[in-house]
Amino acid sequence: MSITADMIRGHTDTIILRELLDKDSYGYEINKAIQEKTDNQYELKEATLYTAFRRLEQAGYIQSYWGDETTGARRRYYTITEEGRAQYQNAIADWAHAKLLIDKLIL
Repeated sequence: MSITADMIRGHTDTIILRELLDKDSYGYEINKAIQEKTDNQYELKEATLYTAFRRLEQAGYIQSYWGDETTGARRRYYTITEEGRAQYQNAIADWAHAKLLIDKLIL
């Protein structure tokens, strides 16, 4: 069973924030981690990923900076802010509540 975009829609920001909790990262690496965690059942489209980065940065939940790679293309890294950590915790609480209600409705 593959994970459909409709099932994930609305949680993209939370997924990205979760990936940034442990370490700073860049788009390709974040998407690769998502694919690995889902056994290649889900990946974010590039446009969706970078739109989410802009939205999260404008909200103050992440900040970006250019890496200092000596070989290859420069990468834009993202780091989570304290506001982003708080938003992540709020989103997890919202998810737990929604999951409880959905379980009551469909199980």
